[in-house]
Amino acid sequence: MSSAPAPFTADDYRARMERAAATAAEAGLAGVLVAPGPDLVWLTGYQPTATTERLTLLVLAAGQDPVLVVPTLEAPDAARAAGASALTLRDWTDGKDPYAVTAPLLDVSGRFGVSDNAWAMHLLGFQQTLPDTSYVSLTQALPMLRAVKDDAELERLAAAGAAADAAYEEIQKVSFAGRRETDVAADLADLLLRFGHSQVDFTVVGSGPNGANPHHEAGDRVIERGDMVVLDFGGLLHGYGSDTSRTVHVGEPTAEEQRVHDVVREAQAAGCAAVRPGAACQDIDRAARDVITEFGYGEYFIHRTGHGIGVTTHEPPYMIEGEEQPLVPGMCFSVEPGIYLPGRFGVRIEDIVTVTEEGGRRLNATAREMAIVD
Repeated sequence: MSSAPAPFTADDYRARMERAAATAAEAGLAGVLVAPGPDLVWLTGYQPTATTERLTLLVLAAGQDPVLVVPTLEAPDAARAAGASALTLRDWTDGKDPYAVTAPLLDVSGRFGVSDNAWAMHLLGFQQTLPDTSYVSLTQALPMLRAVKDDAELERLAAAGAAADAAYEEIQKVSFAGRRETDVAADLADLLLRFGHSQVDFTVVGSGPNGANPHHEAGDRVIERGDMVVLDFGGLLHGYGSDTSRTVHVGEPTAEEQRVHDVVREAQAAGCAAVRPGAACQDIDRAARDVITEFGYGEYFIHRTGHGIGVTTHEPPYMIEGEEQPLVPGMCFSVEPGIYLPGRFGVRIEDIVTVTEEGGRRLNATAREMAIVD
């Protein structure tokens, strides 16, 4: 396990909030409203200890000091957040109208970006209190807000990737045949925690025909000799995500199974090779998809080629046709083409890749050839 990186400072959070406010202004927004969730953690370091219906909201606007509106009973926790000294706390007590408390902070006729996980109840409350305001999702308005990582964030993502790699190396040593998918998934979760993850988000184990479902949840199916098994797993380490996929085989594969795996491996290599500054996100999808289509499996590649990763395991940008956002150094995302043959088996290979000045750098380093397991 690597040593813990230095924590983010109040200055780091201040810079993020200033950048968010400035970016919002450039996009023609009066400001951004951030509810509890990954955006709030990234901007302030604050994560409420429990989900609550009480309004908690960060208000950011250019030329205005950032303000975090919190319930009075949670104000002491908010004051201890790493970025608390970079903002002003405004609390409200039960029995008061939180929208009336927050309204003086808002342009009464402004258009605001709202974090995607804000409660509809709160958005409707603001619409009633300030009927001339309008709102747009933060992902739609500022999709690249968290997309470009700094060196400290890249360090965390690299550590998460290395820990996931260590888990994959170890899972190949366990028995697959005769055990349920849930047993192997539990082993994967334990390994992620052993190698430093603080949170396990998913452990997909899709054996045999279940592997043809890209988001199959591990079930009670007993893995058999002759099965192809898709492994897709990840979580958070030091607050940043891991996400990797490898496809293994229980015993020796058939010629067809090996061929399909080889096609996916070639497609994944092509997607990674297409990563460079200035390329469009859709170029990564095209590079991987062209290989799979060339070999006659195009209709069986049924999802986008990749997604961004950071404080969540799925976030913008997305590697899909129609996404023309240019890549810039510091972006991190998955490259994970797959082929899924209904009722038979599936194959997926996934690495996290970061954009550098020279091209792309993979944050996963385990072998991509098909591993044979017992």
